[in-house]
Amino acid sequence: MIRVLLADDQALVRAGFGALLDSADDIEVVAEAADGEEAVRLARAERPDVILMDIRMPTVDGLAATERILTEPTLSGTRVIILTTFDLDEYIFDALRAGASGFLVKDTEPRDLLQAVRVVHRGEALLSPGITRRLIADFASRPSKAPVSSTRLNGLTAREREVLTLVGRGFSNDEIARELVLSPATAKTHVSRTMVKLGVRDRAQLVVLAYETALVTPGRSHET
Repeated sequence: MIRVLLADDQALVRAGFGALLDSADDIEVVAEAADGEEAVRLARAERPDVILMDIRMPTVDGLAATERILTEPTLSGTRVIILTTFDLDEYIFDALRAGASGFLVKDTEPRDLLQAVRVVHRGEALLSPGITRRLIADFASRPSKAPVSSTRLNGLTAREREVLTLVGRGFSNDEIARELVLSPATAKTHVSRTMVKLGVRDRAQLVVLAYETALVTPGRSHET
């Protein structure tokens, strides 16, 4: 059973999402929070598998709550999905950097919400190539700043650097496989090993790191 914590300051949103999630045989809502402070407290108490986190809440917002939750050793197995009214909230990039596994707009189709919870619970990132490219565009529009030291990438093999570059440019595993003439399973393995070596939670953070280390630069995103 996938245990979910809902964090949203709108009671109607919590009620709607809660009813939908509880209707699934493999998902249960274990707690609901009306602000970020309560979300942190309930996350510590319930240790949910997945948190659906609204980013705009009073007292403590979803971004700050996500940072606090995902830095706690006892919550290392918890995954956060950011909820937003818009398809590219101004804080999404920061939320992904903080460790969120992806994001959903609040008008997501019911079946897609259920699938998102299952995908993130499996340890995968809820970040499609299309969303990756929108994040790249957002990153490109931001004022430039000094990149994170590229020495963090020193432990990668040449092939893993290639894979990280392609992930950062918005390639899916299948696209990586075609580009590097690999099997899809091998491409997925390379992505997984790269995440382990870099100490990141998922694909979303790989994209962030590819840009912050200047391995990929804005303007070179993959177009389909």
